Amino acid sequence: MKILPLNPTENSTPAALRAFLGECAEASRATGRPQLASISVAVDSLDPLAVLESIFEPTQLHFYVERPSEGFAVAGAEAVLEFSASGPTRFAEAKEFIARTLENTIAVGPLEQNFAGPHFFIAGGFATEAAPAAPFPALRLFVPRWQVSRHGDGSVAVAVANLVITPDLPLDLVTAKVWKAHTKFRAFDYSVAPDHGRPSAPKQIVEIGGAGSYQRAVTAALAEIAQGKCEKIVLARAQQLTTNERFHPLGVLNHLRQAYAGCYAFSVANGKGQSFIGATPERLVRVANGRMHTEALAGSAPRGQSASEDAAITRALLHSEKDLREHRVVIGSIERRLADLGLKLELAATPRVLSLANVQHLHTPISAELSAGAHILDLVERLHPTAAVGGTPRAPAVAAIVRLEPFDRGLYAGPLGWVDHRGGGEFFVGIRSALIDGCTATAYAGAGIVAGSDPQKEFAETELKFKALIEALTNA
Repeated sequence: MKILPLNPTENSTPAALRAFLGECAEASRATGRPQLASISVAVDSLDPLAVLESIFEPTQLHFYVERPSEGFAVAGAEAVLEFSASGPTRFAEAKEFIARTLENTIAVGPLEQNFAGPHFFIAGGFATEAAPAAPFPALRLFVPRWQVSRHGDGSVAVAVANLVITPDLPLDLVTAKVWKAHTKFRAFDYSVAPDHGRPSAPKQIVEIGGAGSYQRAVTAALAEIAQGKCEKIVLARAQQLTTNERFHPLGVLNHLRQAYAGCYAFSVANGKGQSFIGATPERLVRVANGRMHTEALAGSAPRGQSASEDAAITRALLHSEKDLREHRVVIGSIERRLADLGLKLELAATPRVLSLANVQHLHTPISAELSAGAHILDLVERLHPTAAVGGTPRAPAVAAIVRLEPFDRGLYAGPLGWVDHRGGGEFFVGIRSALIDGCTATAYAGAGIVAGSDPQKEFAETELKFKALIEALTNA
């Protein structure tokens, strides 16, 4: 990527903007290839979700993620570049697309700041192939026309405009549009944003696969585990909710980010009126400043109704032989999958408890120094699907999921996130999630099955997860 020594904030005039775009057009003419022009500007504090609400279009791609406990939020919409891939090489192909794009990118602005410069937003399905007529491909990557983010205490935000420049681009018209957008971001008017509420309680909830199907699937999984085919199989349920009012993904998202500050609240739109939304506690991997961060999240228990009950449940979880064994399976899987990279993994000897609003999990952070040239998508390719959402050994566990679940997962439990121009980024796992489509929402919840699992108890765990998700989707 070529970085020009131009500060758009200090050179904030239409003439300076047009001169930059003209330079990009000249580069396109000289190379014979379109150039991605990326303009980053530091602006006063913005709420990225409010910005997304104000320009929301169901016919446009968007990607939004926020983790309030870590103080960041980013929204991107309206693709200027888009790429799709499927099959076992989908992440390698995405990595190549990003490299080719950055070879033909010219950027200006405070690129040292978080979320400045071009970002590549990626939504990957659980499986390497998407089902026929699926709402999302097995992998979609896009560079947004505009991106807004905040980080840290939120006092400063970064607005990014991305454009594809060709020699014949009408520079005066494009300059006027970009200038108007950046002017809007510098003094954003929240009063014009619409109010997106949530539907009332669902009039119908249908279990996909029928009543009792999940308990039967768990029983079948336990038989395969007893036969030594797998050590762990993660089985999910799907419920379809129907309401009298249309769901609006951003209305639900606003509730999720307030209710689950410790989670990644997210919305991914396909540009055809459907959105995949959720609040997931599980990070897949983060790369920043030469370090990799991932985690093991497995072993679950409900929250108590009182402080004493909650503390007793937490203690029981920390000493549960079944849950600790399930947790060790996930850690061992991560260690094996990253072994060929020669990383020296750093992790605590015993897990801690991650407490969320309605459930608590055994949790072990894992980090390591990365070697030069390591790419975040190399890590995503190795880690997905984790043993926490797929099982172990990976191949027979995933094959069992395909046989035993009566639906295609789509983006459920898939890797969602972004790659920045430095090769860093962050991916999370799309659990505690739902696919929204008009007046219907398909909600997903799963549980890890190991030796000693009880079908009715696993069903009860998924019921707990469904309850929280349905409350977030509706005003129930």
